[in-house]
Amino acid sequence: MTGGSATERLVSLLAGSEEDLAAKWVDQVVVSLGGRVSRAEVERELRELYTALLSALRRDELDAYGEAFGEVRALLTELSRSRARQGLTPTETAMSVFALKQVLEPALSDGDSADIKAYLQLSGLLDALGLFTIETYTGAREELITAQAEQLLELSTPVVKLWDGVIGVPLVGTLDSARTMVVMEKMLQALLDTGSEQAIIDITGVPAVDTEVAQHLLKTVVAARLMGAECTISGIRPQIAQTIVALGIDFGDITTKATLADALRHALRRSGTTLAATKGAVAAR
Repeated sequence: MTGGSATERLVSLLAGSEEDLAAKWVDQVVVSLGGRVSRAEVERELRELYTALLSALRRDELDAYGEAFGEVRALLTELSRSRARQGLTPTETAMSVFALKQVLEPALSDGDSADIKAYLQLSGLLDALGLFTIETYTGAREELITAQAEQLLELSTPVVKLWDGVIGVPLVGTLDSARTMVVMEKMLQALLDTGSEQAIIDITGVPAVDTEVAQHLLKTVVAARLMGAECTISGIRPQIAQTIVALGIDFGDITTKATLADALRHALRRSGTTLAATKGAVAAR
């Protein structure tokens, strides 16, 4: 879509008062952000954007998604991702674009019909660019949330070496499909890295066990067995045991223990380690 004389008027205004208009644009955005982004960063972003916008308009183009505005969209994508990482809202991000309308309004809205037409076309263009900014911000924010969720999964599923040949996976919280995959991957990798043949999955911190949680545990045990390792499930409290019986869940030949200590003793015996009591403590050799 071409803008004819209206586009030429916009180019003339933006180029003729570039320094003044860009400075006013920066001032407005800095105030709207309340100091959460440095003035130097805002000025760098908006002056690059101003130059790219002027260059696109010189090509007699007013389509925000057209080829001429490729660089403008690239700069807005960078700005949106930056604002998402900084924790600003979509509205605050889009205002970085919409503020230019407020800066240009005094120069165009009170002029002749050509100026008014130019302002209306610019307003439509900036609205489209603002919507593009919000869409990009939303996508970037979703990526951040997904990445943070994955990091939390990693942190909430530690795998620790309990003894030579024995690793432990202490679980805390609800065990769902996504978390099961993380547990499985980390445990299998730890079995490979440490050369362990015994794994203890401790569910002391799991608030409840239902059919779905049991299925996830069984999948993890089967995966470990395929790696040549035996799994013991510890943390079977009385309430958990009653629930498992009531639901008719069958753990088959999987060894279960009430406490992590019991499971560790069992795993050590399975690995051939001799246990001996010395003055009230248990020594392994």
